[in-house]
Amino acid sequence: MKIIDILKNKRVTLSFEVFPPKTADAVPTALAAAEAIAALHPDFMSVTYGAGGGTSDFTVHIASAVKKTYGVEVMPHLTCLSSTKEKVTETLQDYKEAGFETIMALRGDVPADGTRKNDFEHATDLMKQIKSFDSSMALGGACYPEGHPESPSLAADIENIRRKVDAGAQFLSTQMFFDNSLFYSYLNRLHAAGIDVPVLAGIMPITNKRILTRSLAMSGTAVPARYIAMVDAYGDSPEAMKQAGIAYATEQILDLYANGVRNVHVFAMNKPDVAKAISENIRPVLDYLNSK
Repeated sequence: MKIIDILKNKRVTLSFEVFPPKTADAVPTALAAAEAIAALHPDFMSVTYGAGGGTSDFTVHIASAVKKTYGVEVMPHLTCLSSTKEKVTETLQDYKEAGFETIMALRGDVPADGTRKNDFEHATDLMKQIKSFDSSMALGGACYPEGHPESPSLAADIENIRRKVDAGAQFLSTQMFFDNSLFYSYLNRLHAAGIDVPVLAGIMPITNKRILTRSLAMSGTAVPARYIAMVDAYGDSPEAMKQAGIAYATEQILDLYANGVRNVHVFAMNKPDVAKAISENIRPVLDYLNSK
């Protein structure tokens, strides 16, 4: 089943993202984590893709195992900035043979050493190749409630999202955010621009200081004062910080559903205990809303 069909057929959804390991010897641990999260019966899952080989070689393995073992629909990611057209075609063939019908098509980050291939410049270039390879493949695209870091303006960023939709993106998934008001404002900007595809709200439970520092350095996401206060109060206790992070993410998700947001995608960071706690917190609300 395509992810867009799940989004259309359910009133609200909760999904999780996991990532493959960097080395082959870590595959069993990553697979066990992904399967434990799949056992929570989310509406679907996504598996990220590392640019330029490495983790990309394990994406299809993790995604296929989850789908086969638990029957959870999976959306593998595919990035292009550090790939050639030949490599992308090989990966698309692997995805098709594994039975995946939806791909999260992303440009990917510029490598730390600045090296990049010349076959792709934007995510839309990748989307066009995917559609050329298999026109029936459903596509998701990334979006940025606070604007893409490389975009010259919020208006330019919205126009880039329009290009993604025109290139075939049937839904969008946001970068993580910690302030729901920023997300609501972003939805209003999308609607004002006539972009009305489903948007998955990306939520990351921050369970330790290290993850917060690294994530903010990569994304530039704004952090509300109350979130900073929470980290200052509990950050030196791993268990307290984990519970606080779960509580904050749960509160965010409940607020999103209460304000009419239909689809939440949790960046689970391969932590089944965190995913389980959030799923258990949210499940009664999901069941109630989907029964209406």
